[in-house]
Amino acid sequence: MDWTTSDIPDQTGRIAVVTGANRGLGFEVARELARKGAHVVMACRDLPKAEAARRAILAEIPSASLELQEIDLASLVSVRAAATRILASHPRIELLVNNAGAMGIPERRTVDGFEMQLAVNHLGHFALTALLLPDLLRGPDTRVVSVTSSARLLGRPLDPRNPHLIGRYGPWKAYGQAKTATVHFALELDRRFRAAGLQAKSVVAHPGFTHTDIQARAARETGDITSRLMHAGVRRFGMSPPEGALSLLRAATDPATEGGTLYRPRWVNSGPPVRRPLLSRSRSREAMRILWRVSERETGIALDL
Repeated sequence: MDWTTSDIPDQTGRIAVVTGANRGLGFEVARELARKGAHVVMACRDLPKAEAARRAILAEIPSASLELQEIDLASLVSVRAAATRILASHPRIELLVNNAGAMGIPERRTVDGFEMQLAVNHLGHFALTALLLPDLLRGPDTRVVSVTSSARLLGRPLDPRNPHLIGRYGPWKAYGQAKTATVHFALELDRRFRAAGLQAKSVVAHPGFTHTDIQARAARETGDITSRLMHAGVRRFGMSPPEGALSLLRAATDPATEGGTLYRPRWVNSGPPVRRPLLSRSRSREAMRILWRVSERETGIALDL
């Protein structure tokens, strides 16, 4: 039987933080978790759009328990402020879905001097996870879900001497590096959970070829042949956001989920969500150690269990 939202168990009493919850996959994840009774913290950069998303969910699910928190993953100051507010409001957090992302955009730097795609897809989420760790470790079934893509198959591990690709930037090279980083982060976090004797789980989710605004933005901003073809292809053949979000939702809620595993569509980029093994190159211990060291160095935040 294919896994659908009807398979999501009751989430009543769970506190879930979802980044980028105002649109696309994050919106779908927030809506379905709220439908099942979770209190969802919608952590978003654009508060007006987040408020519109919150109202849209409430119009469909009047009982939904939703909270808005402003966060800009491209700013460590913003990440710290958001984490402080969330910790002050909630004694525990059972679920963190590190969903927000950037894809295939022209080269730009964050206020902290980071390459933008690495910052939004990985470094900002690394910092947020580290800062929320005290509350995350209080829950009985804590899960951290990191979102990757097929680009991880082409991406390279971080070069500790040049993680921000200075003088070597390419929109898709940077995206592949960032999505490889999300996998290495998720696997190393789960390894550290287990080494510390904790029941918390870190899981990877790949939504497949899903039609969201992220492809349109890449086509608008970069305009190269790759982004234009991707946008055209996903408009015609891609899954809808509700379909793409199923991999994230299964990773987040399936009682049988195991830490350190990948959920993706059955046919790689389309189909219902299934659990699949990660390739051995994704499990390079040396690459994970380097990622951790560089992430702590760049953010100035230690993720110590």
